[in-house]
Amino acid sequence: MPPELTRKIGLFQATAINMSQMCGIGPFVTIPLMVAAFGGPQAVVGWIAGALLALVDGLVWAELGAAMPGSGGSYVYLREAFQYRSGRLMPFLFVWTAMLFIPLIMSTGVVGFVQYLGYLWPDMSRGQGDLVGLAVIGLVVLLLWRRVESIARITAVMWGVMITTVAAVIFAAYTHFSPSRAFSWPAHAIELTHGQFWIGFAAGLTIGIYDYLGYNTAAYLGAEVKNPGRVMPRAVILSILGIMAIYLLLQIGVLGVIDWREMLDPASVASQSVASAVLERTWGSGPADVVTVLILITAFASILTGLLGGSRVPYDAARDGVFFRSFGRLHPRHGFPVHGLAAMGAVTAAGFLLSRHLGSSAEHPPLTILIDLLTTVMVLVQALAQILAVTVLRRRQPGLARPYRMWLYPAPSILAAIGWLVIYGYADRNSPGFHPIEWSLAWVAVGAVAYLAWSRTERIWPFGPKEVREEYLEQPAEASV
Repeated sequence: MPPELTRKIGLFQATAINMSQMCGIGPFVTIPLMVAAFGGPQAVVGWIAGALLALVDGLVWAELGAAMPGSGGSYVYLREAFQYRSGRLMPFLFVWTAMLFIPLIMSTGVVGFVQYLGYLWPDMSRGQGDLVGLAVIGLVVLLLWRRVESIARITAVMWGVMITTVAAVIFAAYTHFSPSRAFSWPAHAIELTHGQFWIGFAAGLTIGIYDYLGYNTAAYLGAEVKNPGRVMPRAVILSILGIMAIYLLLQIGVLGVIDWREMLDPASVASQSVASAVLERTWGSGPADVVTVLILITAFASILTGLLGGSRVPYDAARDGVFFRSFGRLHPRHGFPVHGLAAMGAVTAAGFLLSRHLGSSAEHPPLTILIDLLTTVMVLVQALAQILAVTVLRRRQPGLARPYRMWLYPAPSILAAIGWLVIYGYADRNSPGFHPIEWSLAWVAVGAVAYLAWSRTERIWPFGPKEVREEYLEQPAEASV
């Protein structure tokens, strides 16, 4: 009998997994990008907007994750919601896109790791940085080649390192905080009638939601979460609120130490390693080196937890015959999805190398390219489709056990949809020359063609009968709480 996933992850571990993924290297490398997007210290608006979008979208995840705690997260929700009209098309397209955007998120962590390592190794060449990044990815895959409970313990320790790192940077910043530097906004900083403000706002919202991504990581491990009806919503909401407070303190504190204009200078340490620059100016080079090492550990933790959750996405799909069957195999001894982990590790490495060699200018750094590409890819098939899935399931499966129901429904769904549409609509203007919208549409179109070929081989809809299987509706209520 093949091994099955076991429920070993509690509330603390689930929240730690989410927060480790959310607050990895992200804020330490995107603070200069956020300042550049808004053109000044009013960049704090981007963090607030990103938090609000994460919160309303997090309520979508909370309802779906509590009601359908299966391995694969969005795959499960889209499969259950859209099977009535389009068979297995939507879950197939989600897995297709997830195999790209999840590793791209991990690639940003690797880029940030190498970027901060440059503070300790200022003479590092591009080739050496490439080798370091690939070595980090290889080590992560090696550590994940074991049982989930041991990974959960590792994640809890790394979560503690992350909290220590962020607390050290925040504390150091406020020991030398200058309110005049932090709150001296340029004239016309918030000019709502000017189109340029909204372009900057959309860019800042994109960066902001990227930094909050990860509040859904535990949902991808739904089949391994204990008491998911209670744990899943609490882990999502607690992680968002906790990270929101951390980000605001961090952003304002950094702006109170480093002049925002320095962050726009590619030759400045503040543009590449802003947290290290804060520590160097407040406590000296020794503490700056120590905190930089902690930031590297934090970045490593975010890559680890991201690939841990992401590798489960194709697992459930393959078991249902929607994705390649080999992705449904678990390791015979350690019980983890072998091919999902290996494939996402490979795509992470490819995304890292591609961004390093495409993003060679100050206007188009590697992180900006990756963030724009991954957000546009995930908007269509995950974000918007999943928001629609909440309403579809309430109508199609009113008897589904819902231990958590979205507050103020449907207002959070509507607000989340507006936020994602703003990000998508402004993507090309924020990345001129890279065409993220066109690439996202092309990727989905190729996925649709791949689905037609796959469905014809498997003789399923539209080339075979449409199977409706209300898996969670048919389970006893206690299975979801």
